[in-house]
Amino acid sequence: MALRYAFIREHAEMYPVGLMCRLLGVSRSGYHASRCRPMSPRDSADIALIARLHEIDAEHRRAAGVIKMWRVLRAEKNPCGRNRVARLRRCAGIQTLRTQRLQSKPAPQQKEPPAPNLVNRKFKVAVPNRVWVGDMTQITTRTGISHLSIFLDLSTHAVIGWAMGTSQTAALAVQTIEAAMERYRPPPGLVCHTDQGSPYGSKKFRDYLESKGAIASMSRKGNCHDNAVAESFFSNLKNELTHHFVYEDHAAAVAAVKDHIEVYYNTIRLHQSLGYKTPAQVQAQHMCC
Repeated sequence: MALRYAFIREHAEMYPVGLMCRLLGVSRSGYHASRCRPMSPRDSADIALIARLHEIDAEHRRAAGVIKMWRVLRAEKNPCGRNRVARLRRCAGIQTLRTQRLQSKPAPQQKEPPAPNLVNRKFKVAVPNRVWVGDMTQITTRTGISHLSIFLDLSTHAVIGWAMGTSQTAALAVQTIEAAMERYRPPPGLVCHTDQGSPYGSKKFRDYLESKGAIASMSRKGNCHDNAVAESFFSNLKNELTHHFVYEDHAAAVAAVKDHIEVYYNTIRLHQSLGYKTPAQVQAQHMCC
């Protein structure tokens, strides 16, 4: 109730008090009486906590749900429970952007892929630079389609290489993994897992892997769950970024994706599968060991 009264006080110069009381389900007499009463410590703490929840919502680009917000507050030594966070989120009208679910596609089980499926849905990898997964997706701009290519490390879930182009080619796939190879210099035997798209099945891409001592691995044809980590990354990227904005051109899309990956995803976004840590935190832990 105190939060409703505080809202009315804050917006009293913008909207009629009687209308706000009616819409919020409080009496005018109760509201006016509340102005003469000092606010309780609990109500004051709730108001301060709501302000912090709005800040976290903005920092995490409306992608953090109740549990992630609660984890952030716990890391800040803020003594509040998960149910309290959920209640205050509802009071403040904070809503997480909806996530689109991955859809199952019928997959032929008899046909062997061009490269064996060495990952076989074993997405938990203890050591970095042992298994990388890659994929491509399209981003719509006002001047045409842009193609985003990424590689993630299954150990840290960090985007370790990305590139964008105006066409989906083997050159784009090589450019992406080449950037990752130069930065992380994985040992021979690295497994590079992708779908059966033509860029990854090309001689140019396969020759590049062979020259670096890496091993190609591919999902079964049409089976998105065999590359679920990369698919999940694109689902979240589109939900948190591209579904809500139309970019003027390819350059604008590149700038937005760069900000999302390098500023937010790798360094700020909490991952449930990483124990609510960021990829950068997990990478740092491995470097210290």
